[in-house]
Amino acid sequence: MDQRDIRLAWETFLTDGRPPVGVSASLLASWQRSRTLGVGAGRTEAPLADEPEIFRRRSQNASLVGAARPALDRSTRFLADAASMMILADASGFIVETAGDQRVMDKGRRNHLETGGRWDEATIGTNAIGTALADGRSVEICGAEHFCEEVQRWTCAATPVRHPLDGELLGVVDISGPAASFNPQSLSLAVAIGQEIEASLGRAAKMEHEVLLRHFVSKRSIWLSEDILVVDRRGMLVHAAHKAGSTGSGLAGDIRQMIGAASQEAWEANCRRRFPNASLEVVKRDDAVVGCLIVLHTARRRSASPAAVPRPAGEDGLAFERILGNDPALHAARERARRLAANRLPILIEGETGVGKELFARAIKGASPDPDGPFVPVNCGGMARELIASELFGYAKGAFTGADEHGRAGKIEKADGGILCLDEIGEMPLDLQSYLLRVLEDGVVYRVGEHEGRRVNIRILAMTNRDLLAEVEAGRFRRDLYYRIAAARLRIPPLRERGADIVTLAQTFAAAAASRLGRSSLVFSAAALDRMQAYSWPGNIRELRNVVDTLVALAEGDRLNESDLPPEVLAAPSRSPAPVSRPLNNGSEGSPPPPGADLKAAERAAILAQVTACGGNLTEAARRLGIARSTLYVRLAEYGDGRVLKN
Repeated sequence: MDQRDIRLAWETFLTDGRPPVGVSASLLASWQRSRTLGVGAGRTEAPLADEPEIFRRRSQNASLVGAARPALDRSTRFLADAASMMILADASGFIVETAGDQRVMDKGRRNHLETGGRWDEATIGTNAIGTALADGRSVEICGAEHFCEEVQRWTCAATPVRHPLDGELLGVVDISGPAASFNPQSLSLAVAIGQEIEASLGRAAKMEHEVLLRHFVSKRSIWLSEDILVVDRRGMLVHAAHKAGSTGSGLAGDIRQMIGAASQEAWEANCRRRFPNASLEVVKRDDAVVGCLIVLHTARRRSASPAAVPRPAGEDGLAFERILGNDPALHAARERARRLAANRLPILIEGETGVGKELFARAIKGASPDPDGPFVPVNCGGMARELIASELFGYAKGAFTGADEHGRAGKIEKADGGILCLDEIGEMPLDLQSYLLRVLEDGVVYRVGEHEGRRVNIRILAMTNRDLLAEVEAGRFRRDLYYRIAAARLRIPPLRERGADIVTLAQTFAAAAASRLGRSSLVFSAAALDRMQAYSWPGNIRELRNVVDTLVALAEGDRLNESDLPPEVLAAPSRSPAPVSRPLNNGSEGSPPPPGADLKAAERAAILAQVTACGGNLTEAARRLGIARSTLYVRLAEYGDGRVLKN
């Protein structure tokens, strides 16, 4: 049937409801659904959500949008003059992203065929997005086949996107354009893009499952007698150790509800309700949560203590004496921090990754005038950009669909009367820095969707491994915010400048690891300690602890020898004894450290050394450095490193 015949069939259907001759069964079924759902053929536009709802939907579908991003970027270029646009909608028909010919996208706003528009059949009748969702298959709706007359100026082709592991319907890819410029290849393009997105989601899930299983293996020796469930962030059971898989036929469904259908904040509470004697450990990759381990503790452990997620060391305030090391530079940093802790000055804690900046922050909190107040850490570089506003500022009751009915306090409110610890402050997007600055200057926070301010009394401790003054000069960090958070500066020396502290820390970490594993203490040979002191430790204390924990886990005897050390440590050239540590500049609070203490130069040298030691393998180098691989890419790009690197 041509468009004129379809139009006549549509008019006949609207007039008397009789099935018109020549219309396909699937199209007729969609028209009938539209009529039954009460959609008026004269409806001119789809519903359009407000910004908070768009923000929430994008956050909920971050994985889908991320997997579709390459195709969206290509569409911006390839469809620019093709009178077509690409649309990504979620499983409810809500449009979360668009790209393509800007003229077509502008025309789409007339019918709300744009981000925030809702295109399920119940709201706008027969259309490719809604009908693909309703039928669960690829469809093409051309011109007069649309149920609403105003929408008949469009031709759309859409295909469902499902998760490759369990077939869950995630959304729809749609190619739309004016009916007069119908392209018969649109459906093929939509299907190809849908398959690309599903393949990307499958690869990402496989990588996340590998991370979960590696974490499970690393912890297995600690929980040898326990049953363990390995669960991904979607609530899929990846692995069940021992008898954990036989705890009931509805286990998989229960876990899906406990984890996949709930926010991360609710995971532990949900776990406790289903497994009263269990503990839950969240697993991350590149600062993003990929799933969790649920440990079903035995009766023996149940009687000893209630199951709980272990609290980080120093959660109740870390004494400065517990920051291990006797090097003069570390001693000077401790004493400077101790003196600064006694007042409420904002402090910028500077140091390379892994030097223990958060340990200092918690120690400052414990020695502050309000030691019993809250300590709220915020990873400014680890939060998704779409979530940072609601995470920091919170949101009001009814701010958007699906919001907590009572509203939710943000990190800033939760820090009221205590300390807000801003980790990786240099990673905060420039356009969001002004909002934070306003809160810090006024002491008033406004929740998303709320016009009434809430007064807060907080102290700021900011941490960075960047040279923030250089970032200010480069225009990547606000100068006014810098001076707001850096009333005082505290530099933490890297491990390579701390001489014999390497030996002290290694022996302490080894004793702690042996205790956790229930085995006798181990000792290092003199040759092993010499090698460890010769190594530059670009990942600092974090890298040293990881190396020692691995050595103890793999040790067969009670002695750790030079041959047990990892290749990068053995490859380190012998060097003369570590130079005497430079004293910190303890002059005026705002004065910069001496030129030799340039954080950026030290960071660059450490990162390039580790990349070289790993043979250019960025994944391994990022792991050893204790940073996200994406951060490592950014750093190498800044350094202008042109070598061919393996991922």
